[in-house]
Amino acid sequence: MSHLVKIREISIKYDVSARTLRYYEDMGLIESIRSDDYAYRLYDEAAIKRLEQILILRRLNISIKDIKRIFSTAGSEVVLDVLGKKVDHIDEEVSLLHELKSIVLEFIAQIKGLDFEKATDVKLLYEKAKDIEAQITNTDYNGNSAMAERFFEVTEKLNDKVPDIMIVRIPKFRAVTSGAMSYEDIFGKFQLWQEAHNDFYKPIIFDAPDFLCDNNGNLEWIWRIKDEITAADTAPYEIMEHPGGLYASAVSIDGDDESGNKVLQKIQKWIEKTNFVIDDSRATSVHMIYTDDEIRKGLGYHQLNFYAPIKLKNDL
Repeated sequence: MSHLVKIREISIKYDVSARTLRYYEDMGLIESIRSDDYAYRLYDEAAIKRLEQILILRRLNISIKDIKRIFSTAGSEVVLDVLGKKVDHIDEEVSLLHELKSIVLEFIAQIKGLDFEKATDVKLLYEKAKDIEAQITNTDYNGNSAMAERFFEVTEKLNDKVPDIMIVRIPKFRAVTSGAMSYEDIFGKFQLWQEAHNDFYKPIIFDAPDFLCDNNGNLEWIWRIKDEITAADTAPYEIMEHPGGLYASAVSIDGDDESGNKVLQKIQKWIEKTNFVIDDSRATSVHMIYTDDEIRKGLGYHQLNFYAPIKLKNDL
């Protein structure tokens, strides 16, 4: 048998989380080896080579669905087709950005026509801003009405690339917690314990039975439990009271590190434009919705939800 590498070693070497490795395995992109006397995932040379290919393709923003297509077919036809469509997508986005730039520059030129040294012109600017929506849809608008309509079309297409941010309130709930654990232990001994005791649990809020949180550089897995469950039922793991609260939530459709980091950055940028701030007293959590095979195969991915804890700035 070829040399086998532990999941933690792979995670460190390639800067990819164990959760993402598990996701790639669930999606059938790589395979691990597990023995009866060893709870953790191990990877051989073929799996590592395949992982390197996946990471390169994800860097190019190739979707998991298309990566599966590439790996499931022989020859270069599919990969060339996928990369060709990617080039077309980039060309379209570049074209939209150039068009948007020209539209904004024209708006700037019109505004520069106002003389800010005169108080009356400040009033005119306010009135212009107040009536801008009516002006750009009116045929008498002294700009280019077709350009204004295209402005909305361009920005709408570009905005489609930004994930929607939702504010959600999670109520307090009782849960069993793994405590702070390494990647290996979370997806090793705790996962095995959780799977063996899964009949204790019932669905959690937002159709999510569990949350995976950062805990000072380690991970903490939290599972909601029934009211009648006691500490004796969950031993050796403790029961906690999850505080719930307000969260900024967004969805990653390709549930790996690459897309996840982008979604977290979008959430952070969104928060900076609001009257909210990150609540450091609570952890950012993720939940990957493991649906039944029929739904998952139809989607082509596992949906990963992010929950960033927030509070009002005036609560500081």
